[in-house]
Amino acid sequence: MLEALTHSLVTLFAFEHMLYLLLGTTLGFFIGLLPGLGGIVGLSLMLPFIYGMDPISAFALLVGLLAVLPTSDTFASVLMGIPGSAASQATVLDGFALSKRGEAARALSAAFSASLVGGLFGAAILTVLVIAARPLILSFGSSELFAMTLFGLSMVGVLSGSSLAKGIGACALGLVFGSIGAAPATGEYRMDFGSIYLGDGIPLIVVALAVFALPEIVDLIRKNQAISGSGHMGTGFMRGVRDTIANWWLVLRCSGIGAIVGVIPGLGNSVVDWISYGHAVQTSRDKSEFGKGDIRGVIAPESANNSTTGGGLFPTLLFGIPGSGAMAIFLAGMVLLGVQPGPSMADPNKNLHLTYTAVWSLALANVFGTIMCIIFAPLISRITTIRYTIIAPFMILIITFAAFQSTRSLYDLVALVGVGLIGIMLRRFGWPRPAFLVGFVLATQLETYFYHAVQFHGTGFLLKPMPLLIIGLSVISVWVAIRKRPEGATGRIETEGSGAGSAAAGSMLPQLLFTSLIAIALAFAIYEGAQRSFLGGIFPILAGAAGLLAVVWVLIPQARNSLGSNVNYDTEANSGEVSMWPILTWFAALIIGVALVGFVISITLFFIFFCRKISKLSWPMSLVLTAAAIAGMLVLANALNLVFPGGVLQNMYNLPWPLR
Repeated sequence: MLEALTHSLVTLFAFEHMLYLLLGTTLGFFIGLLPGLGGIVGLSLMLPFIYGMDPISAFALLVGLLAVLPTSDTFASVLMGIPGSAASQATVLDGFALSKRGEAARALSAAFSASLVGGLFGAAILTVLVIAARPLILSFGSSELFAMTLFGLSMVGVLSGSSLAKGIGACALGLVFGSIGAAPATGEYRMDFGSIYLGDGIPLIVVALAVFALPEIVDLIRKNQAISGSGHMGTGFMRGVRDTIANWWLVLRCSGIGAIVGVIPGLGNSVVDWISYGHAVQTSRDKSEFGKGDIRGVIAPESANNSTTGGGLFPTLLFGIPGSGAMAIFLAGMVLLGVQPGPSMADPNKNLHLTYTAVWSLALANVFGTIMCIIFAPLISRITTIRYTIIAPFMILIITFAAFQSTRSLYDLVALVGVGLIGIMLRRFGWPRPAFLVGFVLATQLETYFYHAVQFHGTGFLLKPMPLLIIGLSVISVWVAIRKRPEGATGRIETEGSGAGSAAAGSMLPQLLFTSLIAIALAFAIYEGAQRSFLGGIFPILAGAAGLLAVVWVLIPQARNSLGSNVNYDTEANSGEVSMWPILTWFAALIIGVALVGFVISITLFFIFFCRKISKLSWPMSLVLTAAAIAGMLVLANALNLVFPGGVLQNMYNLPWPLR
């Protein structure tokens, strides 16, 4: 044991190892800056280069890249309101609100310092777990994982804002959207309308970008001003560090949550930020600023998502069970290197030194990544001071490019705009988008674990001690959220655009129509489920029924035109802003253009004319910016071997790449 530890320490500080670790950290930093790419794309790019490398050097490269991604993806979440990855969705809520107030520097420094602590904490936890916690992790079966997923779903009570009924309805709608496609138990297709694309379900990255990024982009274009309302990025960089120190107990608690969730296969980054965010809200006495720029709403998810990486290495290394998509690629890298994951990775006489080298490399990479983010933060933060109509075409290019990463189909763009329209309406009428996204993220896991648990343990699987304990915690979580909800509160844990608070509309008709559409969608899910077998249809039936009850609870006061009700919320009421529909026609035109002449030509023309008509730039400046943006996109697409969808005319004349 001592010999393995010594060997690991010597290797860790070897020049070659440090060089590869820095290289991996640098690559991870730049990949993390682009929303929607994340660990899966980054590690996939590295696989061809590590073949034949020394395992320790290759581990340094991969771990360095993996460690910094949850830190550098914070830039997109805080500065642009676009989730940098699945692990930084919750950071958008308060991080972007702080940017709008001119406190981007404070939000970023708090995020980086919390990420550093979380990353180091995750590495420390993994150091202990390698030897101590194998029996506990092996005891987690489908029953326990189902209960843990329910615990993640219980955060909806916290994320519902002033109307719990809207929160439950939005979550149920997310569960229904998440159940589109083949049923995990039987393979029956549900709500796919005969579409091959919907047969596999709507990709998570498309939904995350559509629900959070697209509504914010439309809102900021309408305002035609900089992201930061104060016109500067703020000077509170050290204040953010002090915020992290002042909330040290929250940082440690959320880091612990992240490590635990990371250790459990199947949960991972897609849910940990919401669990930690919900925990921060539940344990706070003053909840009034959450969603409006509370620094604790940045610290909690950022400390958790970094520690999750350390926790996720545990089942990957010791059991060969990847806890996330990125860990699956990491596992493939181990196989390429000839390293067999499993118990031998914890054997002092075999590969324990390699395991500890990877763990401590993770800790060092977090330090390197944090320093890198701090160095570049002032420069990158200045994006918040630029008029947003100039930034908007770049953001649209980024999110459409990221959306195409999912299935590389035109329908990714159609889904982005279609779900984005739903996200815009959820935002407008005060339906909590985080609750919708949590439901979508957990839908497949919840249904899969339920099916496996019933298959292996029967209907009494929830009566086992561990699931019973976890479900008890979930019930307490919901009870605390309801009990601590301020009476008559109109604030909500949700970014509402201008931050003007709740806006009571004089006419309930627009809200009534949207709520009715949600009710129809949930009723359709029940109908579709009833047409399938019991195992294939039970999940959408239960989700649709629960959501329908909540939506009816919202519909009643809306139908009665109860102007003082907390379900009466419309950001368009007396806003005096430019209508969103002309802006949405630009997205519609882009889709039509892609269908006709392909993505590259369409996005090029879109970029030029957007710069001219919306950004009000000169022709030379519009052409220069377009050329730079498209060139960068094509270089990245070439590195990823990404072939964009060709349009009808391109396919007819068989035009070569990159004009496809």
